[in-house]
Amino acid sequence: MFFIYFITAICATTLGSLAGLGGGVIIKPVLDALGDYNLSTVGVLSSVTVFSMALVATIKQFKSGFKADFNTIILAIGSILGGGIGKKSFDIFLTLFKNESFGKGIQALILIVLLSLVLFKDYLPKYKIKNIFIIFLVGLSLGGIASFLGIGGGPINVAILIMLFSFPTRNAAISSVFIILLSQFSKLFLISIGTGFSIYNLEMLPLMVIGGILGGLIGAKLNHRLSNEYIEKIFNISIILIILLNIFNVYKAFN
Repeated sequence: MFFIYFITAICATTLGSLAGLGGGVIIKPVLDALGDYNLSTVGVLSSVTVFSMALVATIKQFKSGFKADFNTIILAIGSILGGGIGKKSFDIFLTLFKNESFGKGIQALILIVLLSLVLFKDYLPKYKIKNIFIIFLVGLSLGGIASFLGIGGGPINVAILIMLFSFPTRNAAISSVFIILLSQFSKLFLISIGTGFSIYNLEMLPLMVIGGILGGLIGAKLNHRLSNEYIEKIFNISIILIILLNIFNVYKAFN
């Protein structure tokens, strides 16, 4: 089982760093499918792993010359607050659904809807929003959704950056990881000053963090070597596979 969790972490975060997927959008449904941990623990395992990936990938990208533009910075600031809101919303969600299997199914359904929209991002109109308040609200929403679902929010970030700000795919992927870093930091900070981490079963976390760090380094390196077109293909194929996995999780939850 340790090997499965390590491989899941390194594969998910390599794709996360390379294509801006974040990794959590893969880790969360995979861990749900394995069924070894409850919703809260899965969320923490996913968030810490993704945060580790985002930290090393962002440092590597900045060393390689990446500079966050004004829109990305405002989005990131919004995502910090959104991460906190998403964490509180998730706590309320857990109290509403005592049946954890049903809760997992609801989260999987939300992911299917969001990822289906992401998949068709190229067919939706594109804009270049410059209003600071709207940009902040978009960041707030992205951080909230990512924290609530425990996924990092990578594919949703990439789609929004492309559709609302006309980012090239490569730039959207790098900026997405930067936004993920700050939104997950916000969520983890609230956990640390609230319940703390001792209430969670984190036996798999050390290996997953190592996988996340390695994935962040590998993905960031590949991001500079591959073309925009190739990154786009990897992104779309990954989204399709994640949607299929979430469909399985919905079936499993409601049967």
